[in-house]
Amino acid sequence: MSLIFNSQNLEIFGQLLLAVILGSLIGAERELRGRLAGVKTHALVCLGAGLFTVLSTVGFGEFVSAANFDPSRVASQIVVGIGFLGAGLIIFHQSQVQGLTTAAGIWTTAAIGMAIGVKFYFVALFATFLVLLVYAIFYYFEIFIDRFRDKTHKPDQF
Repeated sequence: MSLIFNSQNLEIFGQLLLAVILGSLIGAERELRGRLAGVKTHALVCLGAGLFTVLSTVGFGEFVSAANFDPSRVASQIVVGIGFLGAGLIIFHQSQVQGLTTAAGIWTTAAIGMAIGVKFYFVALFATFLVLLVYAIFYYFEIFIDRFRDKTHKPDQF
């Protein structure tokens, strides 16, 4: 039983739980806005990024002294993988690009998971706050810009 519930594992369990909670908060905002990637997607991305980061920092620590082995390369591959996932969310439909904000949110959620993986808990909390702030405040700012643009925009005349 002590193999499962030792202090290192309990800390990792806490890290992964925090990743799910913070990812879910970001996903909830996306879900409320009716976006494709919602609570489950963001929670899983943050969890996966956190787990990969924990594995790269803790799990491969004994190999650091090995020639040409760099566990931080796992983190760089997370960025690439999330970029691929985010690209799949971007859609060109009726002359408009959709999904850019969701893709950026997925990418940032992965970074939050990575921050949790390296025990930067308050950085992860603050980043989550900033993501939610960007989603909430900038949503209304975009509405204001759209209204202003609609009032001042005149159709092109030939």
